Amino acid sequence: MSNPNSVSTDNRVMNHNESNDSQNEDQTDSLLSTSSSVAKRNYKKIYGSTDEENLQSIELNNDVLELPKVVRESVPLEDDPNIPVMTFRYFILSTIFIVPGAFLDTMNSYRTTSAVYSIFFVQIVSHWAGKWMAKTLPKKNVNVCGFEFNLNPGPWSIKETAMITITANSGATGNLATNAISLAELHFNEKVNAAIAILFMWAIVFIGYSYAAIAKCFVLYDPQFTWPQALMQTTLLQSQARSDRDSKHGSMQMKVFFYVLLAVTIWEFLPEFAFPLTSSLAILCWIAPYNKTVNFIGSGMGGMGVLNFSLDWANITSSIMLYPYWIQVIQFLGFVLGAWIMIPLVKWGGVTSFKHGLMSNSLFLSNGTRYPTDELLTDDLRLNMTAYKYYGPVNLGAQRAWNMFFDYAAYISGIVWVVLFGYDQMKNSLNVLRNTYTTKDQNGGFTSIHLQYTDRLNKLQSKYEEVPMFWYLILFIISFSTLMFIFLSGQMFLPWWCCIVALALGSIIVTPLSWLYALSNFQLAIGTFNELFYGYMVQNMKSVHPVSAVVFGAISGSAWYRAQYHLLCMRLGFYIHLPPKAVFFSQIYGEIIGVPFNYIALRWVLDTKREYLDGTKEDPLHQWTGQTITSYHTNTINYVILGPKRLFYHYPLLPYGFLLGAIAPVALYILHRKFPNSRLKFRLWNTTVFFSTLSTFYGNLSTGYASKFIGGTVTMYWAYNYRHSLWKSYNYILAAAFDTGYNFAVLLIFLLFSFGRTIRMPPWWGNNEQSVERCFAL
Repeated sequence: MSNPNSVSTDNRVMNHNESNDSQNEDQTDSLLSTSSSVAKRNYKKIYGSTDEENLQSIELNNDVLELPKVVRESVPLEDDPNIPVMTFRYFILSTIFIVPGAFLDTMNSYRTTSAVYSIFFVQIVSHWAGKWMAKTLPKKNVNVCGFEFNLNPGPWSIKETAMITITANSGATGNLATNAISLAELHFNEKVNAAIAILFMWAIVFIGYSYAAIAKCFVLYDPQFTWPQALMQTTLLQSQARSDRDSKHGSMQMKVFFYVLLAVTIWEFLPEFAFPLTSSLAILCWIAPYNKTVNFIGSGMGGMGVLNFSLDWANITSSIMLYPYWIQVIQFLGFVLGAWIMIPLVKWGGVTSFKHGLMSNSLFLSNGTRYPTDELLTDDLRLNMTAYKYYGPVNLGAQRAWNMFFDYAAYISGIVWVVLFGYDQMKNSLNVLRNTYTTKDQNGGFTSIHLQYTDRLNKLQSKYEEVPMFWYLILFIISFSTLMFIFLSGQMFLPWWCCIVALALGSIIVTPLSWLYALSNFQLAIGTFNELFYGYMVQNMKSVHPVSAVVFGAISGSAWYRAQYHLLCMRLGFYIHLPPKAVFFSQIYGEIIGVPFNYIALRWVLDTKREYLDGTKEDPLHQWTGQTITSYHTNTINYVILGPKRLFYHYPLLPYGFLLGAIAPVALYILHRKFPNSRLKFRLWNTTVFFSTLSTFYGNLSTGYASKFIGGTVTMYWAYNYRHSLWKSYNYILAAAFDTGYNFAVLLIFLLFSFGRTIRMPPWWGNNEQSVERCFAL
C-alpha cells in the first residue's frame, strides 16, 4: 500500500506505453483498415439492425465502432491512469460497507422473496463519505508494519468509489455453504464447527474466483458483451462524477436518485410491515373472499396468482430495468405456462393421479400425508429398507416434479445453446487468444490481449497490466488444499474424492453460463443437476451423509457463481478503467471480511427463526419459510437416501428433461438458420431462460410476476424504444434508487422491530391474521 498506483503501473509498463505508442498504432492500423464493414456486419448480426445513428458512429469513429450503443452512452471513453485507487480511505470505507451487506444478504436467503443488498446504496453513500474524508483527513504519510501510505493522497475520485463498489459486490453477498450448514442443523441436528464452516465458506468462494480464468478471455474483453449489471453501476458512477463537476444533468440525476430512494424507503414500511395487503393484491379474492376455487386461482400466497399484482419491490426487483426485454418476455411466458396452465391442469385435470402437495416442496405418502423422512435413515446413515417397504415410494407434488424436469432441461440447454449460437463468437475469441500469445512486442514479450480488439475501451485498458494466470493458480491451490484438509479430517460430510469431481463438473459450465450472463444478465440456477449427478456417484456406497449432496452442489455451484461475480467486477473495472490487479485484490479482501459475517447471520437466523424454518410455526407473510432449505432437504432424500434409480423408477419421465434440453436449442437454431430475418427472431427465444423459469417453484409466492412484466414492458420496451433519451438518463438511476430504498427499509425494519425484542404489527384490515390477501377460503 506504499504506492497506490503500484498495482496498475510499474515502470516497465509506463515505459512500454510511452516509448511504443507508434508501434501499438501500427499493430492496430491493419486491424482498423477493414473494421468499418466488419463492425456493420457484427452489429447487424448481434442486434438485428443497423440504424442510421449507429452507422454514422461507425463511420465517424473507428475506435468506438465495436461498442454497442448502450455502452457508448454509459461508459467514459477517456482515462487518467495516474489516479490512486487503493488508498487508506478505500480500505476503511470498504470494510464499513461489507459488514451489513454480508449479514443482510445471508439473512434474505432464508426468505421467500427479497431484493439483494443494494450495491448502489454502497456507491452513493461511500462516494459522499469519501469526499468528506478527503476534506477532513490530514495529508501525511504513516508507516504501519513496514507499509508506508498517505492518509489523504488527494481529491476523492470516482475510481475509489468504484473500487469500494467492487469490494462490496464481492464481500457483501451470501454464501452457498450456508444451505448445507443450515440443512444439517435444521433437519439432521448436526451443528458444524464454526471454524470449519468459515474455512469452507472461504475456500469455495476463492475456488470460484480462480475458475473465472477459464471464461475470462471469452467474455471479458469482447465488446459485444455488454454486462448489463456492470453498465447500470457505471451509469450511476458517471452521474456521481458529473454531479461532482457541477454538471446540471448530473446534479438532476442525483436529486432524482435521492428523492426516489426516500420515497421507496418510506413506502416499503407498508408491504413489509404495516400494510402487508399491498404485497399481494389478489383482486379475485376481493370479489369472492370465501370461494375456495376463486381464492386458489387469485391468491399469490399459495395459489396461481391470476390477476394478482404486487406493490412490494421485493417481488419486482430491478430486473425489470436490467434484463433485455426479450428475456422478460420469455420469463413471463414461462410463468404463464407454469402457474396459469400447468397448475390448473394438474389440480382439476387428469394429468396425474397424485394430486396432493401441488403447492408444496415436501415429500408425501401415497395418501397425501407428509412422508416421515426421518425414519428412512438408520443410525449409520443407511437407507432403512424395512421402513421404506412399509411406507412405500416417496411422492412429489406435481409442481415439484416438473421443476426438476425443467431444471435438467435448462442445464443441458445452457451448454447446447452456447455451442450452437455462440460458436462463431467463441471461435473469434480463441483466435484473439491465440494471436495474443503468438504476437510479440518490441521487448520480446507477448502483446496485450486488448490490442487484439480495436475499440476505445480495450485501447484504454491496455495501459494496465493484466492479472497473471499464476495468480489464479495460486488462489486455486490454496483453496483446494483447504478443502482437502476439511474433508480428509472427516468434516463437512463429503468424501474427499467427491470434491475433486465437483470441481471438474463446475469447470464445464463456467464458460457457457458466463456467456449467457454477459449478454443478458440472466443467471441460471444449477443446483439440482449437481445433486443428481452426485446421487449417481454415491448410490452404491454403503454409508453417505444426506447433507453431502448439498456440500457437493455448493462446491460445484460456487465454481460458476463466484466466477460470475469476479468477471462482473472485472468488467465494471474495465468500464471505469481500473487496474485489473487492484480489482482482483479488492475482491479477495471483500471476501476475507464478508464471510465471517455470513456465518454470524446464519447463526442469528437459525437461533431466532427456527420455528418458522422447520415448520413448527407458519409465518403469516409466507416469507420466513426456508423454502430453499426445504427444497434441498427434498433433494437429499431423493438423490442420496433413495438414490436416482428409485426416483426415476417412480418418475420415469424426469430423465427426458435432459433430452428436451438437448433438442430444443437445436430446433430453434435450425429455424434461425433457415429464417434468419424472420420477425419471430428465433435467436432470441432462449430455451435456457424458458426452462429455468419453468423450474421456479410457486408454492409460497406467485405474486409479482404480472407486475414485473408490466414494469419491464414500460422500462425496457416502451421507454427504451420511444423515450430513449429519458431512458438513457434515468433507467439505471431509478433501478439503483428502488433497490437501495428497499434494502434501506428492510434494514430499518430489522433494527427497529426485530433487533433485540421482536415487535409485530397489530392485526387490522390491511394485516388480517387469517389471510393478509383476504383469501379466506384457503
